[in-house]
Amino acid sequence: MTQTIVDAAITSRMSARAFTQQAVSRETLTELLQVASRAPSGTNTQPWKVYVLQGSTRATLVEKVCAAHDAIRANPALAADYREEYDYYPEKWVSPYIDRRRENGWGLYSLLGIGKGDKDKMHLQHQRNYKFFDAPVGLMFTMDRVMGRGSLVDYGMFLQNIMVAARGHGLHTCPQAAWNGFGKIILPHIGAGADEMLVCGMALGYADESEIVNTFHTPRVPVAEFTHWLD
Repeated sequence: MTQTIVDAAITSRMSARAFTQQAVSRETLTELLQVASRAPSGTNTQPWKVYVLQGSTRATLVEKVCAAHDAIRANPALAADYREEYDYYPEKWVSPYIDRRRENGWGLYSLLGIGKGDKDKMHLQHQRNYKFFDAPVGLMFTMDRVMGRGSLVDYGMFLQNIMVAARGHGLHTCPQAAWNGFGKIILPHIGAGADEMLVCGMALGYADESEIVNTFHTPRVPVAEFTHWLD
């Protein structure tokens, strides 16, 4: 099968977990977001709102959320103060989803030399999320709470457009639901309105190809496993 330019952008997308400090221009970011805004949405509602964090604004948010993450580690009861506004993951895991989740988690940790039960290293690796994996650009995505669940479907298409368009500029991304529980810190920090909820975050920049973590690529099941052909 001949791979098109679009195919190459999609298949080369990965969740990068280490970035260089090479800057990304505002012009490039604006172009990416303009292209991504062509994503479809129900009755053209375009529910996305984007906050771009760079420099001191990004650094201060990293400091705040890492401190909260450390505090929860020291006192797990504090986790009750940090709740996602919508259920990203199921309340009860079942196969095959729990199997894929475990494969993903232990595959990454094994690559990084993090053993089962090594809570200190796990905590530090998880906290890499709250540093945007050192990417120079952090993105926060919100939408108005008044919108319905269908707007999250629309949002997914918008996010994918950003990630695919980024590949066209030689950039990489990492979409991050890990931020979602810290909305009470993030939303006032970015100046989001009281009627907005956090959808997710995203790291964006140039991947550090020298870091072993960026050799981690998650598998996909074959088409035959998720497709039903109806004649």
